[in-house]
Amino acid sequence: MPKRLLLRVNASLERWLPEQRLFMKSDDTTRFVRLRPLTQLAGLAGAALLFTWAVIASALLFIDGISSGSARDQAAIARAAFENRLDSLARERDSRAAEALAAQNRFQTALEQVSQMQSALLASEERNRELQTGINVIQSTLRRTMTERDAARIKLAAAETGTGAAGRTPSLRAEEMESTVDMLSAALGQVATERDQASQDAAAARSEADEIALEKRLLEERNDEIFTTLEGAVQISMAPLDKMFKAAGMNPDTILSQVRRGYSGTGGPLMPVSISSKSVADLSADAARANDILKHLDAMNMYRIALDKLPFALPVRPGNFRFTSPFGYRWGRLHAGVDLAGSVGTPITAPADGTVTAAEWESGYGNVVKIRHDFGISTVYGHLSKIRVSVGQKVSRGDRIGDMGNTGRSTGPHLHYEIRVDGSPTNPMTFIKAARDVF
Repeated sequence: MPKRLLLRVNASLERWLPEQRLFMKSDDTTRFVRLRPLTQLAGLAGAALLFTWAVIASALLFIDGISSGSARDQAAIARAAFENRLDSLARERDSRAAEALAAQNRFQTALEQVSQMQSALLASEERNRELQTGINVIQSTLRRTMTERDAARIKLAAAETGTGAAGRTPSLRAEEMESTVDMLSAALGQVATERDQASQDAAAARSEADEIALEKRLLEERNDEIFTTLEGAVQISMAPLDKMFKAAGMNPDTILSQVRRGYSGTGGPLMPVSISSKSVADLSADAARANDILKHLDAMNMYRIALDKLPFALPVRPGNFRFTSPFGYRWGRLHAGVDLAGSVGTPITAPADGTVTAAEWESGYGNVVKIRHDFGISTVYGHLSKIRVSVGQKVSRGDRIGDMGNTGRSTGPHLHYEIRVDGSPTNPMTFIKAARDVF
């Protein structure tokens, strides 16, 4: 820059940034350094840039910390919500099963009452028919008796014209017939009263049978509603689990069959439904729906068992690490896992149930722990500062197996985490992301 231009710039800046002199004194001389306005401006600009950079970097670190905490909290909340959802579904399942059992008992009681009413109705109708037959016989006898009475009266009237001894015999006979008629009339009245009472009992039985049939129909509708609710809840709960296993590259049917082979016991309150008040066809349909719901609930339980046996969880608590190196080729060599950087001593936990197959120093890995899980899956944890398990030890999901460190071929404290399926390295993020979509 030409000297004249520098002088002009310094002169224009002199108003805001007066020239400063920095004196340096020694034993025999005194010197000073002249700070012109342009030099001061350059220094201030550099300080402002440094301050701005520090503010931006601090803000980025602060935002990153908040984001990590928020993601951790959201994951914990989502996991708690999923577990609460499963617990509520289990409670609702037990409640629905109890309601179904109570409804079946009510159905059975209603069937017994209907059977008793039908038996009473049939007996009443049989009694009615017997009474009607008796009434017909009595009426025939009464008509015959009345005919004989009239004939006797005619003979009595004819006999009254004869001698006294001959006339008394028809009179006595007429009195006997009148007595018989009175007795038959009384019997006929009693029979008519019993017939009317039987008719009233039959009408009451029909009315009670209709009420029981209505109650049975309402119970059947309630039963259908319960089945529909349970089927919807099971479908909503099963879909994310199926999606999670498929996203991890695993066949859900194969997983379920292998878990079921290890947990093949049966029993308990949830048995196939076989009692119903419906017809045989409706009974088969209800039994099929109930058994299908029980089948899906059993599959959900198998899924929960498989979740504890598969490494869907993180080996480091969220918020205590950051991803520093992904799975894949690096400098021409396969990096068979992911690196999770954190502080030395950060707890390392088992992401699934399994058996420790190695707990030793290994070249490149440093202190390393290897765990064998079910379904042909194993996990590797390298560069540990401390090993807290031994070979052959059984570990459960969440058990502490070691501490993060910097042993072996490592440039800083971190965990090298591998997942191997049938001995072949698999990207751990496949399992982690699959579980993140569910939890």
